[in-house]
Amino acid sequence: MIVAVTGGTGFIGRRLVERLVERGDVVRMLTRQPIPPEKSPLVEICACDLLTTGVSDLAAILQDVDVLYHCAGQLTDVCAMRSLHVDATRKLIEAASGLVGRWVQLSSVGVYGPASNGIVTEESALNPRGEYEVTKADADVLIIEAAKMGRIRHSILRPSNVYGAGMSNRSLYSLIEMIRRGWFFFIGTPGASANYIHVDNVVEALLMCGTLPQAIGQVYNLSDRRTIEQFVTVIAHLLGKETPRLRVPEKIIRPIARLLGSFPGVPLTEDRVDALTGRAIYSTEKTERELGYMHRVSMEEGLADLVGYWQKTEMR
Repeated sequence: MIVAVTGGTGFIGRRLVERLVERGDVVRMLTRQPIPPEKSPLVEICACDLLTTGVSDLAAILQDVDVLYHCAGQLTDVCAMRSLHVDATRKLIEAASGLVGRWVQLSSVGVYGPASNGIVTEESALNPRGEYEVTKADADVLIIEAAKMGRIRHSILRPSNVYGAGMSNRSLYSLIEMIRRGWFFFIGTPGASANYIHVDNVVEALLMCGTLPQAIGQVYNLSDRRTIEQFVTVIAHLLGKETPRLRVPEKIIRPIARLLGSFPGVPLTEDRVDALTGRAIYSTEKTERELGYMHRVSMEEGLADLVGYWQKTEMR
């Protein structure tokens, strides 16, 4: 197969390209990063900027492509999110129409909004709040509308928080450090959700979306949910520590977080409190039933890999 990948130098995109090469696919990486040529003869570096490259030039790159994996994303620069997630996707649709066999969109469960409890499925209403989530939802809508008009055939994958060795998101590294130092405490009553998914599992689901016929026209959620207590216990044991026991009522800690959150560098924020008290479950039942999906990397294996990486590269 000939496949194209946007965001191929990113955390998820790099792993995806590696797996595609392992499968023997010819990979065209659309990137504006000045990177050296890939060692594999199966990888072709296509220098382009999704924001500035013209439609005709993009179409030339996408000629004869069987699957386009659109993984390009902006996590930190709020001002650049709409131009990359929405405007560039609109341009890419124009270029891909009638050329690409299938479009696989990497989205996020964040498009459903900050659910605090209940089960979130692919049928749940979109209710995004932050700019990242809003623009990812808008991009999903563009894809679905283009598919309705017959311009592309698509699948959309919406993972929860993606983790793994080398991840750029610092939140889990901070959590590991807090547990190691004995500073971590639980908030509220037991049973809150830790909604994470290992990067290799995301890649596996992307490949299923790009190859299985039943995935065409479908949206799939992906998560490997544990309770906060289970999640923290795994990390603590990997660090050779006892599971933290301190628990603080949410009604006490939330106002403190609201006050301290305005100060730069303070780890206790309302968003962090939300993450440690939310009880939403992102169902993967559809993904498992329709695609035959199973986690390639268990939560325990993934966290062992992450903690080992942190101990080698991040531990102070």
